[in-house]
Amino acid sequence: MINARSKAVARRLYAGTVCCALGLLVAAQAPAATKDARSPLAITDAATESALDRVLDGEQRSAASRERDVYRHPKATLGFFGIRRDMTVLEVWPGKGGWWTEILAPLLKEHGHYVAAQWDSKSEQPYIQDGLKAYQAKLAGDPVAYGKVSVVALQYPNALSPVPPNSVDLALTFRNLHNWLGTPDAAKAMLTALFKSLKPGGILGVEDHRASTSRPADLQLKLGYVDEQAAIELVKSAGFEYLGASEINANAKDTKDYEQGVWTLPPTYRLGDKDRERYKAIGESDRFTLKFRKPVDAR
Repeated sequence: MINARSKAVARRLYAGTVCCALGLLVAAQAPAATKDARSPLAITDAATESALDRVLDGEQRSAASRERDVYRHPKATLGFFGIRRDMTVLEVWPGKGGWWTEILAPLLKEHGHYVAAQWDSKSEQPYIQDGLKAYQAKLAGDPVAYGKVSVVALQYPNALSPVPPNSVDLALTFRNLHNWLGTPDAAKAMLTALFKSLKPGGILGVEDHRASTSRPADLQLKLGYVDEQAAIELVKSAGFEYLGASEINANAKDTKDYEQGVWTLPPTYRLGDKDRERYKAIGESDRFTLKFRKPVDAR
């Protein structure tokens, strides 16, 4: 995540406290979370698993990307979501560097289809324009790995139809929900767009920085952390069925009380070299990993 974007997001998060509070009002009991990454929800087939192993070791992945595997657990995470190499997979906001693009694009290029749902190219925000240019340069730099990537726009309020309805098997959003909650109506609009994009029975995978249950959720949202139960209820309110959760991306070392929010931790290191080793030892944030489904009888 680039620094300019982080600053802008932080400002929007402050303005969006009311939005989060409204989301919390609808919180209710959800089905028990699935804690085992190798649960029955993990339906990745053997051919996909083998292909994923090759991709994770591929030359298209930078050394910096590989170093983050210990925090992001790409194989276990994608397995939990049930990815298959013949799917049409839409990733929301792969960002400037395309960390997941390095994995998903080559995994899907022969038998499936990878759709990068980026920011709206009509946006006038400099960090968005700079990020889109950097991402396009990344794709152009390795046509073997990225030549079949489809780049579309998905951003509230003017770009909410990224693909034809009912055309996506699996939609993935990594650490974006806290951004959407910073703008009134944005989260519901983005989730509704994903619901329309998915085929009946299609899967939505959601990951984000998890708030502590012992502190006010609205205050933690300012720091980039999202209440897990409120997130579940919000996604369900967009029409999705909740299938379960995994602790794949949990991190008990994350104290979630940093003055500069979650961006204090790697990879952003908002404080620069100040206490860098301390934050490096903590690692990336504690994250919830949730799995949802568009009902099979939905349209």
